[in-house]
Amino acid sequence: MKQYQSSDIRNFAIVGHGSSGKTCLAEAMLKLGGKINRLGTIETGSTTSDYHPGEKERQISIHATPLHMEWDEKKFNMIDAPGYSDFIGESAGALAVVDMAVVVIHAMNGVEVGTEMMWANATNLGISKMLVVNGFDREHTSFETILAEARSRFGNNVFPMQLPVNCGPGYNQNVDVLRKELITYQADGSGKMSESELPEDLQERVEELHQELIEYVAESDDTLLEKFFDQGNLTEEEMRSGIHRAIQDQTFIPLFCISATTNVGVTRVCDFISKYGSSPDDRKTVKAHDEQGNDVEISLDGSDTVLQIFKTISESHVGELSLFRVYSGSVKPGNDLYNSDRKTSERFGQMFVLNGKNRTQVDSVSAGDIAGVVKLKDTHTNNTLCSGKHVSLPPLELPNPNIHAAIVPTAKGDEEKLAIGLATLHEEDPTFVYRVDSEVKQTIISGQGELHLKVTTERLKRKFGIDILLEEPRIPYRETITGKGAAKYRHKKQSGGAGQFAEVWMRIEPKQRGEGVEFTQSLVGQNVDRVFVPSVEKGVKSTCMEGILANCKVVDVKVEFYDGKMHPVDSKDIAFQTAGAHAFRDAFLSAQPCLLEPIMDIEVKIPEEFMGDIMGDISGKRGKIMGMDSDGSFQVIRAQVPQAELYNYATTVRSLTGGRGIHSESSSHYEKMPKDFERKVIAATKKDEE
Repeated sequence: MKQYQSSDIRNFAIVGHGSSGKTCLAEAMLKLGGKINRLGTIETGSTTSDYHPGEKERQISIHATPLHMEWDEKKFNMIDAPGYSDFIGESAGALAVVDMAVVVIHAMNGVEVGTEMMWANATNLGISKMLVVNGFDREHTSFETILAEARSRFGNNVFPMQLPVNCGPGYNQNVDVLRKELITYQADGSGKMSESELPEDLQERVEELHQELIEYVAESDDTLLEKFFDQGNLTEEEMRSGIHRAIQDQTFIPLFCISATTNVGVTRVCDFISKYGSSPDDRKTVKAHDEQGNDVEISLDGSDTVLQIFKTISESHVGELSLFRVYSGSVKPGNDLYNSDRKTSERFGQMFVLNGKNRTQVDSVSAGDIAGVVKLKDTHTNNTLCSGKHVSLPPLELPNPNIHAAIVPTAKGDEEKLAIGLATLHEEDPTFVYRVDSEVKQTIISGQGELHLKVTTERLKRKFGIDILLEEPRIPYRETITGKGAAKYRHKKQSGGAGQFAEVWMRIEPKQRGEGVEFTQSLVGQNVDRVFVPSVEKGVKSTCMEGILANCKVVDVKVEFYDGKMHPVDSKDIAFQTAGAHAFRDAFLSAQPCLLEPIMDIEVKIPEEFMGDIMGDISGKRGKIMGMDSDGSFQVIRAQVPQAELYNYATTVRSLTGGRGIHSESSSHYEKMPKDFERKVIAATKKDEE
C-alpha cells in the first residue's frame, strides 16, 4: 500500500450527539473515496462502520470504528465515534489520537448535550474543530436558527463556509462562500456536482460573508493583515495558507451544510479537510515522560519509534487487534519494541489498516499514521511502545463510571470463565470496570449508563457463552459506636480431656471518622499472660470484619483490653480469640452502636429548564445541594447523596431531562444513617440470614 508523508495524512474523528448522522457521513465519504460502491443505511444494518451485532440490532454506534480512504492524494484516517453518552469512552479515546474533530450537528435537533461534550473534549485536548450540520433534506429545518445556536454555544467565530439554498425534501443546492458560486448536487447519491454563478438574490449576502472570511483569515497572520489593510483583499492562494492557520488557532470555526443520506455537500467537506484540515505536522511534538518521570518531547521527525495503543479489538472474525498511532519514527512487522508501561519487550506481527471489519495488510506504518497490529502478547490500551530511549505517553483521560450492578453467573463453575470474560471486555473498553468486592461479597461491574452495561453483558453471553444475572449491588454500610461501652466475657468449655478457658475485660470508645479500629492493651499484674494479647486482637479484628448489627464492617473504634483471667492448663489461643470476640461484641452493643452509610459527591449537568425537576429529585433522595455553576446554557448542580439512593441514577437523570442531562459521581465520606433507615437495613439483614 502507498506510503504517505505526515503532511499528507488527515487524522480526524467524526463526533457529535447520538443519531446526528455521523455514521451516514462516514459512509458518504467512503462512497466518494471509492471504498464502497453504494451507500449503506442504518435501517438495513449495511453501513461499513456499524457492523457489530449489537449496533445492527439497536441501530446506533457502540464502538469507535477506524476507517480510511484517499482523497485528493491525501490519506484520510477517520474514526466514526459513538454519540450516546453510555459509550463516551470510545469517543474520548478516538479524539485523543486524532488531529481534528469533525463535530456533527443535526439540522432539526440543533446543539445537544453530546455535541457539547465532544466539543469540550476536543477543546481540552487542544485539537482543531469544524462543524458539519447534517439533515437539511428534512422538513422544518432552519439554517439561521442552527447558525445562531452554534454561535451562542461555541462563539461568534463559527463561520458558515456554505449556505443551504433549498432546505427540506429535495435539498440539493449550497452556496460556496469561499468561491462565491452555486453548487448543485446530483440526485443519485453519487455526490457529483456542478458549479454555476450565484443567483442575484444571494449575491449581496455572500459578498458580505466572503469579506468577513477574508478578515478572519487576515487576522491569523500579521503579514496577511498588513496586505489586507493595504489592498482590501487577498488572493485565493493567500487565503489558502491563512485558512489553514486560522483553523489551527481556532480563530474561526468553519461550518458546513450537508445531507449525508443523499450525499449532498459531503464532497466539499472532503475538499476542505484535504486542503485546510489539520495534519500530524500541525502537532509536531507531543509531551511524554521518561523512566525517571521527567517531561520529554516526542518529535514527529525523530528517528526512534514511539507509538501508543489507543484501542484493543477482540472479535471472532478478525481475532485480536491492537490499534495504534505512531508519534515518531516508523514500524514494520518483525520490529522489536519496548513496552515502557509494562517493562516488557514486544515483537510486531502483521499490520493492517481497517474499514470496519475489512482489513488490508500493510508493510510499514510511518509517523503520524494510524493502523492495527495482530494482538501483542502483553500490551494493553494506553501502553506506549518505543525503540531507543524508554518513554511513556500520557494515558487517555476517561470518565469515571456512573452506574453499577452486581453480576452473578447462573451456572455453577462459570466463575473462571466470567473472570476471563470481564478482563477481556475491560481490555477492549477501559470505561467498563469490574471488581470483586470482599466487603459486600459481590462482583460489581460499572459503566457509563444502563445501555453500556446491557450491551457489555450481552457481549459476555455471546462471546464467552456465560449466562448471567444482574442484581442491585449491596451497599457497603459500616458499623460504629457513638458512646463508650465495656464488657467482661468468660469463655469456658469442658468436653472431657483438655478444656478451654479465657476471660477478657474490655472497654471501647468512639474514634474520629476515618481513623479505623485501634486495639490497645493496658494489662497490669499477672492475671493474663501477654502471649494471649494477639489472640484477643485477632478475635476483635475478625468480629470487626464480620459486623455485629447488620454484618457490616466495624470502623472508628478504640478497643482497650485492660484485664482478664486465665487458667494454667486450659487457656490457649483459640479460647482468648473466642472470649475477645464475644467481649468486643457485648461492649459494642452497650456503646450506642449505629450504622454509617456511604455518601457520594455527584455532579449533574443539565439544560436550565430541568433545574427544578433535578433539584426536587435530589431532595427526595435525601441529598444536599452543595452548589451550582453555569456552563454556557447548561447548569451544573453539585450535591451529596447517600449511595443507597443512587441505584440507576444515570437512567433517572436521562428520563427527567429527555436524554439531555449527564452526571458523574465519586465517593465522598461516611455519615450516620437516620434511625428509621437503619432499622430497615438491620431487619433486612436478619431476614436474609433466616
